[in-house]
Amino acid sequence: MLCRNWELPDVLRSMRSLEDRFNKDYHYTWTFLNDVDFTELFKLETTAMASGDTQYATIPAEDWNTPWYINETKYNECVKKFTEENIIYGFSKSYRNMCHFNSGYFYKQELLKNYDYYFRVEPGVEYFCDFQMDPFRLMREQKKKYGFVISIIEYEETIPTLWPTVEDFLHEYPDAQNANSAVEFVTNKEPIGFAVLDVETNSAYNLCHFWSNFEIGDLNFFRSDVYEAYFTYLSKSGGFHYERWGDAPVHSIAAALLLDKNEIHRFEDIGYYHNPFHTCPSSNNMRIGKRCICRDEDEDDEQPISDLEPNSCLTKWWKYGSGKRFIREYFHEEDYLEKFNA
Repeated sequence: MLCRNWELPDVLRSMRSLEDRFNKDYHYTWTFLNDVDFTELFKLETTAMASGDTQYATIPAEDWNTPWYINETKYNECVKKFTEENIIYGFSKSYRNMCHFNSGYFYKQELLKNYDYYFRVEPGVEYFCDFQMDPFRLMREQKKKYGFVISIIEYEETIPTLWPTVEDFLHEYPDAQNANSAVEFVTNKEPIGFAVLDVETNSAYNLCHFWSNFEIGDLNFFRSDVYEAYFTYLSKSGGFHYERWGDAPVHSIAAALLLDKNEIHRFEDIGYYHNPFHTCPSSNNMRIGKRCICRDEDEDDEQPISDLEPNSCLTKWWKYGSGKRFIREYFHEEDYLEKFNA
């Protein structure tokens, strides 16, 4: 979890939700990262909330701060322009640092070097259903490298040159794209179904991305030479700072192009909420069996936005990605039922 000291109440809410729904049975270690030192109170309360160990680290300045090759004058002018145009988080340099860090540095932190997989958790999120199976086991046994729950479209004004930069990267590294990639997931613009996603963009990118506030992934994918080349190329272009590239489209395009599409998994079985979007298993029997309590209203008594609203990219993933599959399909039926009925 990448978080701030002042976010402690929301950190504890997320921890409580995930512990109750999953980690109380597995006791995985919680790793907390911050660009400043954590307070003793933060450490005390998060340690008390965790069923397993906790560990804390301050991110090195060179991994967090603006890279040396970013022109400060141009940077300030771009931030001012984005602020005047009221582009979401366009005013914030710290947000840019966070997206840059999440795109190219989180997996390099010393505390993570002994791990092969990570489960990204954000402050203030909620998990609606019992997991009943270990998603890390699925990732390991089924050789999955990237897992998500929600897929939506990105704000195009935050990434005007991201896709052209990716195309330049592929031109320079012609062997980078996987032969069985999910390239159509991020490039096909044809409407699908009745709740159609019909987005006009200024590039070949259709703006679809995996909402990266929930990720379960293989750290060795991000440590690979091809991903490092991809991130370095994007970083040196300056787009994280001169524009406001989010780590979600950066991770998503990388997964869609560099991985075999069957190495990407949508966790259909996991109910999840991050304001303003939510997802819950579509099967009523599964909701009952997994003891789901799906959110009907948010804190402002407004209906949260379903992951299958017209701005959802899930139908594109089902058609152009690895399809629609449940966790139980990957394991022997008796193995699943033993855990399901425990």
